[in-house]
Amino acid sequence: MESLAQRAALLRESLQKSQSVTDAVVSILGSFDSRLSVLDAAMRPIQVRTHAVRTAHENIDRTLRSADVILTQFDRTREAEREIQKGPHENLQGFLDAVDRLRSIERFFSSNRSYRSSDGVLNHVNALLSKALVKMEDEFQKQLSHLSKPIEPDRLFDCLPSTLRPSSESHPEGGKAGTHPENQQNLEAAVYSPPALIEPKFIPFLAKLAQQLVQAGCQQQCSEIYSEARSSALESSLKHLGVEKLSKDEVQKMPWEILESKIGNWIHFMRIAVKLLFAAERQLCDQVFECSKSLRDKCFAAITKNSLATLLSFGEAIAMSKRSPEKLFVLLDMYEIMCELQADIDTIFVGESCSQMRESALNLTKCLAQTAQKTFSDFEEAVEKDATKNIHTDGTVHPLTSYVINYVKFLFDYQSTLKQLFHEFKGEDGTGSELAAVTMSIMQALQNNLDAKAKQYKDPALMHIFLMNNIHYIVKSVRRSEAKDLLGDDWIQRHRRIVQQNANQYKRIAWSKVLQFLSGQGLTSSGGSGQVGSEGGNSSGASRAAVKERFRSFNVLFEEIYQKQCGWSVPDTELRESLRLAVAEILLPAYRSFLKRFGPLIENSKAPGKYVKHTPEQVESYSAAAMCTLPCLGA
Repeated sequence: MESLAQRAALLRESLQKSQSVTDAVVSILGSFDSRLSVLDAAMRPIQVRTHAVRTAHENIDRTLRSADVILTQFDRTREAEREIQKGPHENLQGFLDAVDRLRSIERFFSSNRSYRSSDGVLNHVNALLSKALVKMEDEFQKQLSHLSKPIEPDRLFDCLPSTLRPSSESHPEGGKAGTHPENQQNLEAAVYSPPALIEPKFIPFLAKLAQQLVQAGCQQQCSEIYSEARSSALESSLKHLGVEKLSKDEVQKMPWEILESKIGNWIHFMRIAVKLLFAAERQLCDQVFECSKSLRDKCFAAITKNSLATLLSFGEAIAMSKRSPEKLFVLLDMYEIMCELQADIDTIFVGESCSQMRESALNLTKCLAQTAQKTFSDFEEAVEKDATKNIHTDGTVHPLTSYVINYVKFLFDYQSTLKQLFHEFKGEDGTGSELAAVTMSIMQALQNNLDAKAKQYKDPALMHIFLMNNIHYIVKSVRRSEAKDLLGDDWIQRHRRIVQQNANQYKRIAWSKVLQFLSGQGLTSSGGSGQVGSEGGNSSGASRAAVKERFRSFNVLFEEIYQKQCGWSVPDTELRESLRLAVAEILLPAYRSFLKRFGPLIENSKAPGKYVKHTPEQVESYSAAAMCTLPCLGA
């Protein structure tokens, strides 16, 4: 316990010492705090002065930097001003760089309006930009006027496919009006090379000027300058080519011979204008106004509007002119070229600005198709109602027949075009059924007219010769043309039978009376002496006087028929030979039989040659000579 008490006393003593030390440390620390407060109070003015100096330095640095930027902008402005004063002609790129610098300077001072010099600098920069725009507009106009020259016809012809280039010995506007289907595939695959309207090296120059003007908000001025220069050059190119500005009234009053030539030229002009000139203008517009699609469409429409209207106006005048059969083929030529160019027009005249022009071209195509269809109907009606009175006295092929057949042959040259026309405007299925129906209707109208004309012949035999000649001509022409496949074998066979029927009718009417004189019927006489003819032919009971009269009547009628038929014509060699053989088959056996049977009665009489005037060979020769432009009996 004593030991424990000692330890407790020691611990108490230590705690007392520790408290004394703690009190002493607290006293010392309190003294330090007082001293630091005094020191801090002494240092505060120095710290304030140091911060002020640092802030002043920072403000000076910032001011110097801003001044450097402003001074740089001033230097850039002076440099740009020197370039603007020179203008764009000498160094376009330097001029355009100067304009870009001025715009950059304008943006800088517009966003830093706190600078005291901002307003003054902005006024100066804007004045320079205005001057630059004026100079760019002037340069744009000057360059376009200088570079936009008409394209001469020879250059345009060199851009055509070789099959469409005019030959050196012919006028470039001459040649066939249209394009026949057999050449259509080659034309569709042909390569056209639009000419360079402006030398390629100048196009980037113009494009940069246009871009700057557009960026400056001068789209309207830029568009007007460009459109005026290019439209003038385009119209001059077409004028040099031969395109005329004709009113619809002038076109419709033109004589057909002149109009037909102008239609042929118009077809060439349309192809050259669309595939070469308009295509080249579109390409140039796209290059110069690459910066603005709407502007290039608008400019292209303004450039080509009048030129396209001039070309389409001529076509519309033809489509609305008085219809006549000879116009059908030029109408089909015109329809054909419009169909050929329709895809090009849709591609070249793209965009809302050109919508009216596309519609005008399509309307012309439809109008030509409708006029062609009406001309078909008119032609069919004209054929059936043709009232030509001057029929040929020889019964040969009538001019109307050859005209209609040639007309139909030409129609089949346009077979693919006609199928397209019927397909688009009548729902034709492309098999040619509508064309076949139209052709059959025309043929039937012709046949009806021929039937009416045949009735003008007073001689029934000649009437059948006329019908035989004409129907045979039709059948033969169809068999040798493309119409054969469309009309079909049934049609051909049916009309061949009509030819044969008319030939048979001719034989019956022309030769039946002659054959009656070669019959033994009515020649027996109870009081007459008989003779035995050669080869067993027995003339017993025949009256010599009656036989003489029969020979005399035969001679008179035969020679009368021969003389009359010498003025008739069967122009087709095969048909004429077939008819000769058919006549010979009925006439010669009858004549030989009659001559053998009753000839001996005449031979024993006085002047037998007066009655037996012709040998069988002569009868055959004379019957062959009929309708063959050979000398008549008395020649």
